[in-house]
Formats: sequence, structure tokens, C-alpha cells
Amino acid sequence: MLTISLIREKKDFISERLKVKNFDAKEILDKIISLDTERRDIQTRADQMQGEMNRISKEIGSLMKEGKKNEAEAAKEKTYKLKEEIKALSDKLIPLDNELKNEIVKLPNLPNESVAPGHGADDNVKVREGGKIPVLPETALPHWDLIKKYDIIDFDLGIKLTGAGFPVYKGKGAKLERALINFFLDEGGKAGYREVMPPIMVNEDSGFGTGQLPDKEGQMYHVGIDNFYLIPTAEVPITNIYRDVILSADELPIKNVGYTPCFRREAGSWGAHVRGLNRLHQFDKVEIVQIAHPDHSYESLGEMVSHVEGLIAKLGLPYRIMRLCGGDMSFTSALTYDFEVWSGAQKRWLEVSSTSNFESFQSNRLKCRYKEKGDKQTRLVHTLNGSALALPRIVAAILENNQTENGIKVPEVLVPYTGFEFID
Repeated sequence: MLTISLIREKKDFISERLKVKNFDAKEILDKIISLDTERRDIQTRADQMQGEMNRISKEIGSLMKEGKKNEAEAAKEKTYKLKEEIKALSDKLIPLDNELKNEIVKLPNLPNESVAPGHGADDNVKVREGGKIPVLPETALPHWDLIKKYDIIDFDLGIKLTGAGFPVYKGKGAKLERALINFFLDEGGKAGYREVMPPIMVNEDSGFGTGQLPDKEGQMYHVGIDNFYLIPTAEVPITNIYRDVILSADELPIKNVGYTPCFRREAGSWGAHVRGLNRLHQFDKVEIVQIAHPDHSYESLGEMVSHVEGLIAKLGLPYRIMRLCGGDMSFTSALTYDFEVWSGAQKRWLEVSSTSNFESFQSNRLKCRYKEKGDKQTRLVHTLNGSALALPRIVAAILENNQTENGIKVPEVLVPYTGFEFID
């Protein structure tokens, strides 16, 4: 959420920057400025009346001591009237504050100056690529056929138990999934991230804090009776650990890593590109989250990008890193790098990670601040997160790229976790 002070001071700048995200903010910004002006005017009048009431209240005691009872009673009447007027003004402030907040949360985060304009994936900028694209025979199978051949993931059973998009992992498929989770968590630990295991349901405050609400409620599973939401990513609970917290500057950056199942309705998704593991309603993901000093948050982002790149390289998967254009970025992001791995049998790139800096957009919602040593003033931190990694498409790429006549070869770094070298 953008701060009201920034909106007041740089309305035109904000309007121009949001055009990079193809967002026309003029009408909303004009309304915000109008509401804020009205609110500030009412608040000024209320403060002036409160000051006058405090002054008169002090005079009453002096008048009583001097025996000026009638004047004291008249002064009391003035305070009663002022109190009523202050309450009337305060009653006007409540709906104004709510309306102002409802307008501000409609504004997406400002894109970083390095973000290029564009409308979608075709306008994203390739930063670099790595690994070697495998040359597979014409008879190579896509992962949805491989999982049937080796009986490692059962989509039909998932439909029976729950519905489409909720697969059941079996045998070596389940062990491969668990191996990847443990590998990603261990690598996060080696990189200085503290492991946490958060709840997989959150309340409305948590959803608002990281920007899922009110923007993405249609994509989240809602438990109506308790008003909880199943998390779409571990980013939500892990980042919200620091909601309403004031940190000291020497604690930053704070680095956490966590595994959770993730739940997304994915309403409106269909077609060949969502077949098999390409698009699920429930999937496993390991997330890295940093709470960073504003002066160093882009250093943190670079570190996170390198960490994710290292994971993919260790798995032996060909990959490319894309800097997202304005039109392909999320509502909350200031700068995002997407990681894509090559799917050998599908012959297409699959997104497996988004690594983003949100600057102070989330922290303003979270009220997460920090203090420099010896400074009483608090400032907003910067928040960052990244998938490290989302498992379904990683599994799809491993299965397709590593298929051989003898079975599917398990990446060498995972063998100590799986206990086997081939899925056969």
C-alpha cells in the first residue's frame, strides 16, 4: 500500500510510474487527494476545538477560585458545546478514513525504474540462461504419460478423493517430492535462512498485510465459518510474522525459509498448458522471505536470485531468468525476476519461481518498521520473497528431461535424499 504522504507529495509521479503497469491511476489519485484534503481539514478543526476546550477547562478552575461562579458555569457550557462539536467532527472522520483507505488499496505498487513497459510475457526481458537443453528422442514422453508408466502420481485418485488439480503422490513419486522439499530446505539453511513451519490457514489481517486481500480473494480458498483463507503461498504467513513489529536496524536482514502446501483456485485456467503438473490447485513449495533495510533491499534481491539460480543449476535443469515487464508484474511487486526451466518433452519453458522486492508496499500494510540505533523515528522496512522452489513444474522437468531406456535418472544431488538413482 502506498503511503498517503507519498501520494500527496508525488501524485503526478505515481500516475506516470503506474502507466508502466498499464494502470490508469488518475481518477483514484484525484479522489484520494480530495478525501485527504477533506479529512485533514476536519482534523484541523477538531484539533483547534480540542485546544480551545483544554484552554477553557483550565480557566474554569481559576474562575471558581476567584468566586466567579456564573462565569465558570458559562465556561462549562462552552466546553459541553465544544465537546459535542468535536464528537460530530470525529464521527465524520471515521467513514472518511475508511473511504480513503479503500481507495488507497486500489493502487498497485510502483514499479522499479528498471522495469520495462509491456503487456505480458512476450515483453519480459531475458537476463541470462544456463544449463544445457537435452536432446530427447522423438519417442520421449511428456510427464503426464511418464507418471502413469511408472505409477508415481495418480490424478484420477486425486479426483476421487477431492477433485481435479489435487494429485496423489505414490511410491517413488512421493519420495521424490519429499526429497526435493528437504533439499530446498537444507540449501536454504546453508544460505543463512532460518527454517519456520507456519500455519497453512490465515486470517483476513494476514491476507491484507501481504496484498492478497482485497486483490486476490477470488483465487483463494475461503473457510467461511471461521473466515480463514488457505494460503496461496508461504509468503503470506511468514511475512506476517512481522506484522505490527518494530525491529532494530541491526537485526536486518531477517531471513526465513519455510515449506508449505499451497492452495490456489486458479479460476479460469484451462487448455493444454495446464495439463498434468503444469497447473494444480494444491502443490508443494519452499519459500524464502527477507525483511530488509531499505538501503540494501536490492542487494538482498540479488542474493535471492543467485540462491534460486543455484538450486536449479544443482538439479541440472536448463533455465532462464526473466525480468518481468510492467504488464506481467503482480499488484504488489516493485521488481520481479521469474525463473523458467525447459521441459524437454513439452518443448516449452515452465515458470518455477518468482523472486520479488516489494519495497515498502507490504510493510506499510503490515505496519512493520525499524529503528536506527539512537534514533526514535521509525521507518518502513522492505520485504522480499521468492519460490525456492515450487515443486510441480520442477518435477515435470526432472521427469521429462531425465527419461532414459532404463527409467528416469534422479539428479545426483537428490540421491542421498531419495535413496535411489532411478525411477523404474
